[in-house]
Amino acid sequence: MHDPDQIERVPAAGQPLPVDVPGRAPEGVAAAADRVLSTKQLAWRRFKRHKLAIISALLLIVLALVTIFVGLISQFGFAQQNLLHRVKPPSSNHWFGTDQLGRDEFTRVLYGGRISLLVGFTVALSAGVIGALVGSVAGYYGGWIDNVLMRVTDLFLSIPFLVVLIIAAAALGGSLFDIVVILSAVLWMPDARIVRGVFLSLKEKEFVEAARASGASNGRIIFYHMLPNAMGPIIVNVTLTVAAAILTESALSFLGFGVQPPTPTWGNLLNGSRQFAQLYPWLVWFPGLAILITVLCVNFLGDGLRDALDPHQKIGAPG
Repeated sequence: MHDPDQIERVPAAGQPLPVDVPGRAPEGVAAAADRVLSTKQLAWRRFKRHKLAIISALLLIVLALVTIFVGLISQFGFAQQNLLHRVKPPSSNHWFGTDQLGRDEFTRVLYGGRISLLVGFTVALSAGVIGALVGSVAGYYGGWIDNVLMRVTDLFLSIPFLVVLIIAAAALGGSLFDIVVILSAVLWMPDARIVRGVFLSLKEKEFVEAARASGASNGRIIFYHMLPNAMGPIIVNVTLTVAAAILTESALSFLGFGVQPPTPTWGNLLNGSRQFAQLYPWLVWFPGLAILITVLCVNFLGDGLRDALDPHQKIGAPG
């Protein structure tokens, strides 16, 4: 009787027969076993091919850690003034120099990074949840529900983005919570469109039909059967939303409508130093470089995740 667990391999012409070594599977069987990988293992193999994505992920982790533990790294407070050391260039005592009030710029950039990264990741998660809920309901039910939700999405997309942000920020105030709410309310639409498209293709699949036939409720089908299969595009878009949220928060703070001083963010650091850009350029360089490096790392990470989570991407294809 044929054992289905055994693997028969007929070598091609000119290839040697697999050699059985005691305690080790034949070479042909080992090669076949290596190719039987889970979805997570395949995604990890694809992701490891993206050197820029790996480096970007490590840089983001390091940046997050230094902003969290800035109190242990720097001997200065972000609001600590020393008028005897005003606008000093970078030195061994002040790595990024000092500003017009003698405050250590290195400390302020790291504290600003804490706020900017917190806003970026919180907004991305909040917008991702809202977009996933709207898109999943629209894609699963279709019909008039889909039409209503997508027209609402189109309405939000048609509103002038920056104007609405400025008006809302001026009306609600410049607290951290207000900025997170405002940005979450205007950045969920791309997630909704992506999830809706995925659900439109998934709801005709056999596993969804089987779940319906077994008596599963609509909510269970959406959240336990379909949504996990849409997590790849969601994760990628949420990652890219982090960069959009950081840039938008920095723009609002630069215009004076974001998180208000004395709490430092990268945007209001640039805003407070713009009149000194010609005389003391380091006050602009370091917050600007922090924004640039962070956004580039997030985008590279998103590119790596996109290819890693693409089921049609081959491991041997260039990353």
